[in-house]
Amino acid sequence: MTEFSNQDFLLVHKQERLRPVNRLDTTFESLRAEGKKAFVAYVAGGDPDFDRSLNILCELAEAGADVIELGLPFSDPLADGIVNQMAADRSLKAGGSTRGCLELIREFRKDYQTPLVLFTYLNPVFSYGYEQFHHDAAAAGADGILLLDLPPDEAEKNADLASGRGLHHIQLIAPTTPEERVARLADSAEGFIYALSRTGVTGAHGAPSEGIGETVARIKAHTQVPVCVGFGINTPEQAALVASVSDGVVVGSAIVKIIENNAKDPMVAKKVGTFVKTLVEAIR
Repeated sequence: MTEFSNQDFLLVHKQERLRPVNRLDTTFESLRAEGKKAFVAYVAGGDPDFDRSLNILCELAEAGADVIELGLPFSDPLADGIVNQMAADRSLKAGGSTRGCLELIREFRKDYQTPLVLFTYLNPVFSYGYEQFHHDAAAAGADGILLLDLPPDEAEKNADLASGRGLHHIQLIAPTTPEERVARLADSAEGFIYALSRTGVTGAHGAPSEGIGETVARIKAHTQVPVCVGFGINTPEQAALVASVSDGVVVGSAIVKIIENNAKDPMVAKKVGTFVKTLVEAIR
């Protein structure tokens, strides 16, 4: 057994004290202590434009969202359904960008401390500079990142991707993920795990799968990290059902669809907030 000197012991504990507290951790700890489930809302950054996107983020926080996932606008979002693809397109056409999303976060942080997770693909992050992106995003006020097309085992093999610190890396687990891989993903999970209620792309299904409880139980057998479920949740009733067997509910396309239908309405943020309140109330 390796023996640590008193100096080593003090250094380790000093590093632990200096490690910044992540809003995701404190939020889920508070929810657990209160016996509540988390509501996670997804929107595309910069949709339908910068100012109204900022208003939407603020309305989500006011409506009771516990975590906000902010999609970085990207020209080739293959894992997304048409609703979220069009949201990315609207953002790009309005001048949305990766740096614009970081500015959006900085503006949001002037008034709100709701945890923010960046939802993105590897290309925009790698083009920005992997290490620099993590640094700048954390400095702006982001708390986590979900990289849809970067498997953790691939990241471990690439030295360029080994330096991403400052953000919790959220793991994505599908119902079809093999048990051995579920264990590996769960073991490396930070913040929370995003469990898919079914396979497919976002927004492509009208209802969550009936096997959600089994999927969550499989994951929880390997970790104490909270498990939130998304895909196919569109109504308060569906949200309540999913919350009853998980630690939280993720709703994206249903919210983004309201933005799409009201993209030219100056009151779009208020309409999003009104809808989200019904979902939050349902899981409380």
